[in-house]
Amino acid sequence: MNDGQFWLTVEQFGRLEPHLPRDTRGKPRVDDRRVISGIVHVLKSGGRWADAPPVYGPRKTLYNRFVRWAAKGVWEDIFHALAAAGGPPAQVMIDSTAVRAHRSASGGKGGSAPRPSDGPVADEPPKSTP
Repeated sequence: MNDGQFWLTVEQFGRLEPHLPRDTRGKPRVDDRRVISGIVHVLKSGGRWADAPPVYGPRKTLYNRFVRWAAKGVWEDIFHALAAAGGPPAQVMIDSTAVRAHRSASGGKGGSAPRPSDGPVADEPPKSTP
């Protein structure tokens, strides 16, 4: 890896290769290892496909390969195969950043000071009917 680039090792690519599609027609695909390394680079960096370094090949190739293989289920198959081969994880992490609460769950506007409508007023009838 140089300049923040990601490259699959020969061993890593060897584990992926049996799961790659073989049913291609027409022109032979460009180097799978280079393209997959570029796809991983874009996904890890969180950048745009258009910002992928040229060393990975045409940016459109990276995007098209990612989208087409996603539609065919190739990435899901690779994930399941690698997850099954690796055994149980040494650590399991839980991320709670996606927990949402309603905007009024924190007390809402105005803080927690009592309001006139919070309790019954002595000379007024109840505000709700039984």
